[in-house]
Amino acid sequence: MLGRLRLWSYPWARTLAGTLLPCSCALCGELAATVVCAPCRERYARSDALRCPCCANPLGVHEAAGQQCAACLAEPPDFDATIAAVDYAAPLDALVLRLKFGAQLPLAPWFAEQLHETVPAHPGWPLPELLCPVPLGPQRLAGRGFNQALEIARPLALSLGVALEPRLLVRRVETEAQSSVAPRERADNIRGAFDVADAALGLVAGRHVGVVDDVMTSGHTLNEVAATLKRAGAARVSNLVFARTPPH
Repeated sequence: MLGRLRLWSYPWARTLAGTLLPCSCALCGELAATVVCAPCRERYARSDALRCPCCANPLGVHEAAGQQCAACLAEPPDFDATIAAVDYAAPLDALVLRLKFGAQLPLAPWFAEQLHETVPAHPGWPLPELLCPVPLGPQRLAGRGFNQALEIARPLALSLGVALEPRLLVRRVETEAQSSVAPRERADNIRGAFDVADAALGLVAGRHVGVVDDVMTSGHTLNEVAATLKRAGAARVSNLVFARTPPH
């Protein structure tokens, strides 16, 4: 079953399906060539907002393009850059939930496409030498049946021409979902949760690693991943996330 669903990671499979089967826009329901129609894409997935190059939060009115936000300057995170395609806000937040909890895997390549199209807006950002998804714990992976971060990372790696290492990271602690933990407790909840797989240690040292996830909220999970990779010798860590939760 998963093998058939993962065909959506390949452009030829989506083109064939679009030719043979009608497709309705996941947002407005109108007939569309892709999972989100062009008008909805222009309306909801396009933004000229300036983001912090480190954490991808929107910059304040007194912060210049390319400048790190005050929070990153005051307390630099372990990751070096973040690229986010959209804000985690209605109606796109519903698509994230439909992928993660509704197993609507055809959304994942569309998320990857939006990320790929965001990269040119960061001309000074060097492409990673390899990509890896944020791993799920064994229990959550078994219950869900797939890792949404990996489903986004597959087509993204293909479009960027970057090697994908799906087993680079392992989750050695089955933590509570960050969304169920109070914000002040999230750093402790995720601390020590990840390791670089022994077989992959040689891939990390001295290299730029791109970490793929569906949503970045507080950033604690991605910061812990980056710290793990840096301890293993990574020279640089960049996050590539479909959606960034705006600060409250």
